[in-house]
Amino acid sequence: MKTLNNFTKGIFRENPVLVLVLGTCPTLATSTSVVNALGMGAAATMVLLFSNIIISALRKVIPDKVRIPCYIVLIAGLVTTVQMLVKAYAPALNDSLGIYLPLIVVNCIILGRAEMFASKNNVFASAVDGLGMGIGFTLALFLMATVREIFGNGTFSGVPIPGLIDNKISILTMAPGGFLVFGLLIALVNRSGRHKRRKNTFGCAGCPQADICGKTGCEDGEEAGGDD
Repeated sequence: MKTLNNFTKGIFRENPVLVLVLGTCPTLATSTSVVNALGMGAAATMVLLFSNIIISALRKVIPDKVRIPCYIVLIAGLVTTVQMLVKAYAPALNDSLGIYLPLIVVNCIILGRAEMFASKNNVFASAVDGLGMGIGFTLALFLMATVREIFGNGTFSGVPIPGLIDNKISILTMAPGGFLVFGLLIALVNRSGRHKRRKNTFGCAGCPQADICGKTGCEDGEEAGGDD
């Protein structure tokens, strides 16, 4: 049950894009087409999965004072490997994603999972967490790209859609349209009830990451509870 929760939380309850609002830059930049979105999602998922596994396996070896630089070096190595594979087997996708593929190195979702989860849990749990977060990231990209490509370009995965190709809303393929779709999807997720905010709590207890770090108690001098 705990394994299932670790997997599904990244897809629904703690979706990195639509709930935690992380990785906004690549989300907006690569969600103009379904192909780009799935390519970016797959690349980020691979890096998330293997970085979580390796960091969890080495968590007792990496000195605490230099853990962040170590994480970045490790993630950079994985991103380089993924980029080389994409260049070799999907050069068109590599050209389409451009600078955003190597920028996975500084994606806060990946570094955040390394620091918040992989460095504190075993290899299997970290792998499940990385896979769930990666799928959640890919799903968010896919949803945004589907809306933006269909209504902005009149196509789906590059295939023209009769009736829409001549009535497209071009602004959806631009930055303002991306922010609009992004905001609407976040509102929809909140409305759906999948992400229940903790009411009447302040500080650590109200954070969606509280279950991971365990700091759900009040600090000295803080009060938890109370109505607005």
